[in-house]
Formats: sequence, C-alpha cells, structure tokens
Amino acid sequence: MTKEEIPLDRYDNAILAMLAEDGRISITDLARRIGLSKSPTQARLRRLEQSGVILGYRAMLDPIRLGLDHVAFVEVRLNDTREAALRAFNAAVAKVPEIEQAHMIASHFDYLLKVRTRDMTAYRRFLGETISALPHVSSTSTYVAMEAVKETMLADAT
Repeated sequence: MTKEEIPLDRYDNAILAMLAEDGRISITDLARRIGLSKSPTQARLRRLEQSGVILGYRAMLDPIRLGLDHVAFVEVRLNDTREAALRAFNAAVAKVPEIEQAHMIASHFDYLLKVRTRDMTAYRRFLGETISALPHVSSTSTYVAMEAVKETMLADAT
C-alpha cells in the first residue's frame, strides 16, 4: 500500500460499489444494502469523501445523444519537456473541454489526448486552432476511433 492509498474494508468497498451503481442512492437505502445502520454508513461515506477516495458526484452524459460522436486520439510531441513547459502544457489542456483525457506517455511522443468533437470538420478546426496552439506543441498525429468497444469508468471495474 502506498502512502496515498487509503485502507478500505468490505463496508467501504460495498459503499463504493453501490455509489458507482447509483450515485443518488439515499443513505437509508445504502445502509440497508451494505448491512450497517445509517449513522456508521454516513460516517464512512464522509470519511471516503474527506480522504479523497470519492472525488465528487456527477451526472453521466451520453456524448452520442449530445451529438459528440467523433473521437480522436492525438499523439502530441512537445518542443520542450522541461518541467516549466510540461506545467504550461498541462494547465492549458485542463482548460479545454473537448479534451476528455490527457496522459503523459513514456514513448516517442510526450502526450496522448482523447478528443471528442461533433464530426471530422469540427475536429480538423479544433486541431488547427486549439491543439496546435497549446504551449510547446511541435507536432501531432491523429488516430480516429471507429467504434468504442469498451469504455468504463473506474467505478465500473469495482
């Protein structure tokens, strides 16, 4: 167990599994399903939230129904990989809603981005106007997803 890892027992894991399935479940129903009374369940939930195991609650939106069915994965190479350049790139990427995920990669490129737009035309414009204008970008390569075979959240894997 690492320094940041929080020890979880079977009740904590049960709480996380139930919330992953239904984030709007009432404390009463949650307590009943995991086999504890309401007060200890609330205390455990509060501890999980305060310790950062539970980062927050949100609605899961269907991007296809929102007209955002074009997914591209973009390899990004930077012209500077010193810490200040990485921080500048990371901060800029965090502000761009079309970028769903950004990962620093140990490879022949520096970052892999998952980008979601309406269509190829919108993506092409986004690539030219936004991605290429991010700090320290020297080149990109795009891979267009044809079909999502598996997309899960961490909660789906518990």
